[in-house]
Amino acid sequence: MTEAICIDGSLGEGGGQIVRSSLTLSLVTGQPVVIENIRAGRAKPGLMRQHLTAVQAAARIGNAEVTGAEVRSRSIRFSPQRITPGNYHFSIGTAGSTTLVLQTILPALIIADGPSTVTLEGGTHNQWAPPFDFLQHAYLPLINRMGPRVSVELERYGFYPAGGGRLTVSIQPSGSLNGFDLMERGELKKRSAMGLVSNLPRHIAERETQTILKKMNWPADAAQVLEVTAHGPGNIVYTMLEYEQVTEVTTGFGRIGSSAENVASEVIRDTRNYLKNEAPVGEHLADQLLLPLAISAWQSGTHRRGGSFRTSPLTRHSTTHMEVIRRMMGIEIDVSRDERTQQTTVILRPKSSED
Repeated sequence: MTEAICIDGSLGEGGGQIVRSSLTLSLVTGQPVVIENIRAGRAKPGLMRQHLTAVQAAARIGNAEVTGAEVRSRSIRFSPQRITPGNYHFSIGTAGSTTLVLQTILPALIIADGPSTVTLEGGTHNQWAPPFDFLQHAYLPLINRMGPRVSVELERYGFYPAGGGRLTVSIQPSGSLNGFDLMERGELKKRSAMGLVSNLPRHIAERETQTILKKMNWPADAAQVLEVTAHGPGNIVYTMLEYEQVTEVTTGFGRIGSSAENVASEVIRDTRNYLKNEAPVGEHLADQLLLPLAISAWQSGTHRRGGSFRTSPLTRHSTTHMEVIRRMMGIEIDVSRDERTQQTTVILRPKSSED
């Protein structure tokens, strides 16, 4: 039996990202992994329902043997076999994030030897997780640039705490991933603000989008408001900046105790920070790009491996993610920061024979 790599779940920010990344990398490399001290940095440590669903989904995709897969477990052992494409359905059973579960298994399925369809039920628009709109407009276009063809359909919205959302993903894999360099944004093609409400007054989303238009000095036709159907109340507002090479989606979540204007102001702040820094890759997209580019660097036989991108200063989430990738893949991740521009360049490449 291959000896498992041991990953300390208290590393860095000590959250669920360590679990998800370790599972993804185990699937891709075939390397068994033991994850200990799971979510040690959280108020309620151990696996929560959405993390358990990610473990179970990864186990089905990779025909894995798993021990410790239960709610509140602080240690699991995951031993994958072969990645198996097919038709899958996973239900979190709570408002836990479907997009985070998807991002655990998607990197393996885009290099599988056949197409897959994955249906996920749970939360589609959760605070502290990539919302569906980020997945659709910012993340998946870059995945498709690497060779696969991935499309996603939102069948039902799911807001916290009611959940009940449903999305379906169709995956045509490419076997190997072609890396890319994302160093410039290119020309700005479109800017827009979108407000969504479910089982709440429409004027909430209207106030949010109008606040954004006024403070950003955007034209009236840059805003759109949608009243959507979901199991419970929910509200999000986001801006979308579409450039030639990349799209940035910045989201704010409505919540009790915070006015529509305050939520919009949070989105405005983050949008302005992105515009001011001028790096093409926002801080959340940077975290999501690490895994596919790492797989490209790790794979052999591709005509172009690895890749690079420019981003704003890295979050602790991203630096923790890098440590797990280095540990499990043995690739090189070079990070350099320009103090003048406050931009960070990240380069992922195969480990050289001299290292």
